[in-house]
Amino acid sequence: MEKVSKRWSKATGELMKLLGPRKVYREGERKRMASFDSSKLAYDYDALIRARSEKDVQTTLILANRYHVPVTTRGAGTSLTGSASPVKGGWVLDTSPMKRIFIRKEKSMAVAQPGVVIGDLQKKAEKEGLFYPPDPSSLKYCTVGGNIACNAGGMRCAKYGVTRDFVVALEGYLPNGEKVSWGGEYKKFATGYNVRDLWIGSEGTLGIITKAVLRLLPKPEATWTSVAAFVSEKRALRAVKAMLKSGLTPSILEYLDEGSVYCAEEIAGIRLFKEVGGKPLLLIEFDGSSGELRQVRRSVRKWADEWALAFKAARNDNEADNLWEVRRKCSGAMFALGKDKLNEDIVVPLESQLKLSDEIKRLRKTWNLPMPTFGHAADGNFHVNIMFDRTDPVECERAENAVNDLMRTVVKLGGTISGEHGIGLAKSPFLRIARSEAEVNAMLAIKNALDPQGILNPGKVFYPYQVWDETPVSVPLPWDKKPILNTS
Repeated sequence: MEKVSKRWSKATGELMKLLGPRKVYREGERKRMASFDSSKLAYDYDALIRARSEKDVQTTLILANRYHVPVTTRGAGTSLTGSASPVKGGWVLDTSPMKRIFIRKEKSMAVAQPGVVIGDLQKKAEKEGLFYPPDPSSLKYCTVGGNIACNAGGMRCAKYGVTRDFVVALEGYLPNGEKVSWGGEYKKFATGYNVRDLWIGSEGTLGIITKAVLRLLPKPEATWTSVAAFVSEKRALRAVKAMLKSGLTPSILEYLDEGSVYCAEEIAGIRLFKEVGGKPLLLIEFDGSSGELRQVRRSVRKWADEWALAFKAARNDNEADNLWEVRRKCSGAMFALGKDKLNEDIVVPLESQLKLSDEIKRLRKTWNLPMPTFGHAADGNFHVNIMFDRTDPVECERAENAVNDLMRTVVKLGGTISGEHGIGLAKSPFLRIARSEAEVNAMLAIKNALDPQGILNPGKVFYPYQVWDETPVSVPLPWDKKPILNTS
């Protein structure tokens, strides 16, 4: 280990000479804040590199490959799984300063560097009458590079798909510093292997993205928002299936179970229906032309008459924003049920949603922990929030067992363990529950072929890591859900 430390120190010294102290940090607050991501799992490492150009990235990788220095790439650090935490030390390569973006209106494309913030990309596209649909909840902070690395989703996936569906081409560097391009500013590409899609969702383990060509759509003319309450959770989930079967395609269809609604109503003080309290909700948004939405309104009202206990539609943008307040506030209000939260973004097929509802009730009873659940009902991606007290060893053990139980349950239901957060460190113990040994070995073969030195984001995804043995740092981050403990 002493030889390794000396080798890394020599590499860092060479890097400092090549890039300078304005780009390479060996100490200080900026370096400390890059020792963890939104998982709050922090680790010691040698140096932070703030890359401002492709040359900075290439220089870093050439030296890292030569001296076998681990490199963990990060953008804003919004990952919830520890995928941007430098668990093996070495260097952290921060690409967030690379923020150039160009809108190619005639091609309906955006050309973006990895540090471009998703919200800024959306605003720039909208100024040209275009639309970038992926909308993770941290869109005011998270970056293009990080979204591609984790194949991020969001609420609009039901209609538009995930990040992968909007990546036309990628450019960047292999772990040895060689530059590669997977596609270009054209829509057709059938020339060799589709390595672009291997990079998407690979969590920074196969290469470093320095440029992305992204697909844009015409901006929808209008949106229409409504909310429906249901007599039971199963009734709400059956109503989801009925809506989709009828041919309606909402841009957003968010489900809040009774526990989530309780948090919004009783803790945050947000009540959408005075006459109906504590009932599960569906928040619904459609987009399109004015003509399309006229027909949609008629169809949705007919659907609500058949399925819902109560229904309300927004008449303007302000009313729509008020409806979404229940979704925004319920997450923070959950901290009244427990000081700590495990947000598990599991996925099940549409036909398994009713069984999932039963299983979550079983999990609550078995492990005696609150588990308010909300999520993207039209694509089966639900966020099961396991609330507990990390300082209580008994609750901590129950929470760990509950997560393990949940992961095995969703796989038995035909689903998988993550829909948008990725694996990182937090879900690494469960990868082999969701993937067969043959599938894991195939992925490892790809990893070993593209990164034979194993320097890119080592210790993640494939290697089970017990995050329960770690104590998260207590540092507030800008995108954290602020706890709401009482409105009185």
